Amino acid sequence: MAKHFLLLNLIVISFCCAVLAFESSPMQDFCVADPASTVKVNGLACKDPKSVISEDFFFSGLHLAGNTSNTFGSKVIHVNATQILGLNTLGISLARLDYAPWGVNPPHTHPKATEIFTVLEGSLQVGFVTSNPENHLITKVLKKGDVFVLPIGLVHCQRNVGYGNAVAVAALSSQNPGVISIANAVFGSEPAIATDILTKAFQVDETVVAQVQSKF
Repeated sequence: MAKHFLLLNLIVISFCCAVLAFESSPMQDFCVADPASTVKVNGLACKDPKSVISEDFFFSGLHLAGNTSNTFGSKVIHVNATQILGLNTLGISLARLDYAPWGVNPPHTHPKATEIFTVLEGSLQVGFVTSNPENHLITKVLKKGDVFVLPIGLVHCQRNVGYGNAVAVAALSSQNPGVISIANAVFGSEPAIATDILTKAFQVDETVVAQVQSKF
């Protein structure tokens, strides 16, 4: 019993040391991305701080509406470390979303970020689906000034339920949240997912799968 207790203490001490060894605070003021660098890191290599300028932390144009003349009637304008190099390593990004009347932002996930979603104009139905096996849809209609949280990795979508244009802004907990559009990933992969896999997964005929795949 004493040996087991000693072993448990050693495990706890080792775990605590490992946690304390993790540096949660940045070691420098910033790490402005250097797109020209060939160094591969989790993010982008840093510019020489002496060459950093104010434009590295700046983005203009978010007041302009996105073009919603497309199949979905929506447009997302991303503001991440690609657009603002100074966001590199800071773990945050932004997006503006525009919706035509009854436009949708189709089901998708952000594998690397939680999203906090705020409506600026109009009325939007937003929601996400919990993981297996429940797959419970949690949804709500939001109006101007309302905020909704979309947890990391879960499938979510939005729909304009008003008769006018709608606008929202989203903050995400990653400099590069990533986007996986469900329909594109499943039916538009390259090379294509085998038809028999999709027919079994969606419980439909092969012709239906082929028809959907032809859209992508």
